[in-house]
Amino acid sequence: MVSKTRLAALGIAALMAVAPLAGCGSSKEEAKQTEPAKTEEPAATNTDGGAKTGSDDGAKKLTGEFEIQYFVGGYGDKWWKKVIADFQAANPDLKIKESGGPKINDQMKPRWVGGNPPDFVYIDGPNLNDRQMVEDGQLEDLTDWIKDAKNIDGDKISDILAQPPQLFDGKVYDIPLVLNSWGVFWDKALFKEKGWEEPTDWQSFMAVSDKIKAAGVTPFIHTGKYPYYINGAILYPAIVSANNNDISILQDMAASKVEAFQSPAVLAALNKIVELRDKGFIDKASIQINHTDSQMLFLQHKDAFIPNGLWLPNEMAKDIPGGFAFGFIPSLTQDNGGKVVANTSTANVAIAKNAKNKEAAKAFLQFIFSKAQASQWAELSGAPSNIKGDISDSNAPSHVKDAAKYLTDPNTVVVPAITFNADVDKAMQDATDALTIAKITPEQWVERVVEAAKKANK
Repeated sequence: MVSKTRLAALGIAALMAVAPLAGCGSSKEEAKQTEPAKTEEPAATNTDGGAKTGSDDGAKKLTGEFEIQYFVGGYGDKWWKKVIADFQAANPDLKIKESGGPKINDQMKPRWVGGNPPDFVYIDGPNLNDRQMVEDGQLEDLTDWIKDAKNIDGDKISDILAQPPQLFDGKVYDIPLVLNSWGVFWDKALFKEKGWEEPTDWQSFMAVSDKIKAAGVTPFIHTGKYPYYINGAILYPAIVSANNNDISILQDMAASKVEAFQSPAVLAALNKIVELRDKGFIDKASIQINHTDSQMLFLQHKDAFIPNGLWLPNEMAKDIPGGFAFGFIPSLTQDNGGKVVANTSTANVAIAKNAKNKEAAKAFLQFIFSKAQASQWAELSGAPSNIKGDISDSNAPSHVKDAAKYLTDPNTVVVPAITFNADVDKAMQDATDALTIAKITPEQWVERVVEAAKKANK
């Protein structure tokens, strides 16, 4: 895995400014039960480059059945319906089956376990973890393929990715399709009205939180039911800052290396959460509250700050009060004069190791990583794709431009998306939840997670 701090910053920022972001696409919240999409052959439609194959007329035609699994969350399914229709139009002899929905990961789990998975999978939503899938031998090794693979435009895919694929023991098994950055939000309009300074680091964050609390507003709320929000936006950036801006500590944590969790940097980061807690800055409503409820309290100015992903404004678009202006910074845990840490996340796509139609699956990868489909993704999902773009003509909202400003700053530490072992990740989430309500100490947080890491290494 590449460890340079500005990894693909320009590409990420460019994509972020394409359009408003659309909702917890990469989040793991529970969603309303629906049936998976029925098997169908989508109507053949075409847009600029939409049904382009990039192959000569004499190229081998794709035939047989091809099944695609995709989770439907905050990003919706409009893009999936459209791109599958475009791919169908380009390959009329291929019989495409869609398996999608908010609960599709649970519904398809028996097939993955039983060795009868779909051909292609969008790794997003609850109960789908790419590291676990790699460890379980469920994903196709794409290491050699990605080296020379070209999209339907003739561009080398690896050259146009804003963020490269994560490496698992030096190998590639999935490719980032969509990007997000964690961070902290506030309402610029409210801060201007109240005369509160917008924070730029931990000291200014603590100082303005004192003023906010004195004014009768709770400074901070997080999604207690899903602690990976506070981990992603607060804890992990704090760990990197305390580790002299070296992101390798998170990579070692992702590899379940026990010594990484025992680092002084982890304790230093945890103690910042304790400081936030002990000053009474955390809303007590955070305990086991879900994402939409915490976001609603934030929009109602019951709380001044919320850790979240860049999808927040679009996810809550129907509930945003008039005049609300989102402020955003990727991290607030750096000390005064320290570098901002942007903890990015992705939603990936992959091919099943036991896929029955790998030829179609690879062709689909070449199809979706085209500039036309990147544009359609931004338009239909409202989220940034993982293909480099240009923001010069963008009408992006202010919070996206704020994110772009940080991500293009050479002083920003950009953390590539990292996936933790599923059991270790759960242990960290549970421990952080307990820490925020003073059930455990930072040292006990480390003890809990170290035990989980040891088990993961057996």
